[in-house]
Amino acid sequence: MTACCIPSGGARSEPMPAIPRSKEVSLRDPEKMILLPGGEFLMGTEDSEGFAEDGEGPVRRVRVSPFLIDTHAVCNDRFTAFAADTGYRTEAERIGWSYVFAGYLPAALRHISPRPEVAPWWCGVAGADWRSPEGPGSSLQGRGDHPVVHLSWNDAQAYCNWAGKRLPTEAEWEYAARGGLEQRRYPWGDELDPNGTFRCNIWRGQFPSRNTAADGYRGTCPVDAFEPNGHGLYNMTGNVWEWCSDWWSTSHDTAVPLVDPRGPATGASKAMRGGSHMCHVSYCNRYRVAARTANAVDASGGNMGFRCVRSP
Repeated sequence: MTACCIPSGGARSEPMPAIPRSKEVSLRDPEKMILLPGGEFLMGTEDSEGFAEDGEGPVRRVRVSPFLIDTHAVCNDRFTAFAADTGYRTEAERIGWSYVFAGYLPAALRHISPRPEVAPWWCGVAGADWRSPEGPGSSLQGRGDHPVVHLSWNDAQAYCNWAGKRLPTEAEWEYAARGGLEQRRYPWGDELDPNGTFRCNIWRGQFPSRNTAADGYRGTCPVDAFEPNGHGLYNMTGNVWEWCSDWWSTSHDTAVPLVDPRGPATGASKAMRGGSHMCHVSYCNRYRVAARTANAVDASGGNMGFRCVRSP
């Protein structure tokens, strides 16, 4: 587990309700998608700033087929439409709690919320869910265009079923995040803040005690904030971790080339990509395009979201 990631979900799950499925051929989600042509690219990294233990390497040649991808992460307004149409209740809603960063909580709530020993900056907050991102008393007011959070992998799958879409594979996600650049550290190049310009929403300051919010945001930002990458995609790094469809593994086939790889057939956790607004170079330098982490399918927290893809 990385510093800005929540602890593994463990035994949080109740039996999942029936997942709403779209009965229409047309998409229920009208968000703009961009068709990417696919092709070969170099996936992974052997960057000195990378984490070999995360399976970021070796660099391997991968070929992906054409696919459509959302220009940005699913926002609160779109998830509200899904919930209203289906009556779906997320795992955090049904279980009754989710993880919230301690610094976002009022003192009274922070003091009564349990903290995991491995990551004491997280609090297990009763009543925290996508509608109440910081628990009781918080709301989505002014955050309709922010990414929906406190979503487990299972919840993201439910939304995809309703929308007629799916979660991206790690290969699709990384191909999209690179924006046409080869082996660059970020979607825009190798420099984090080129010419002093902020290009993503991450932790600025000293983690976890002080966030200067120099990039303009202390928590999440709108899904279309900052300049898009070369493919026209927003916030492929920073803001929120994005669930992928692949089961987690740190070993990779290096056949040349791999064609539409999908990870192992089974596993204990699902891959996530992109880092979040809580990532900082001193603890979780995982807002690079090749960086990766994972969590249990029932895990949820205030820095976890997703975007969708579909085949043309």
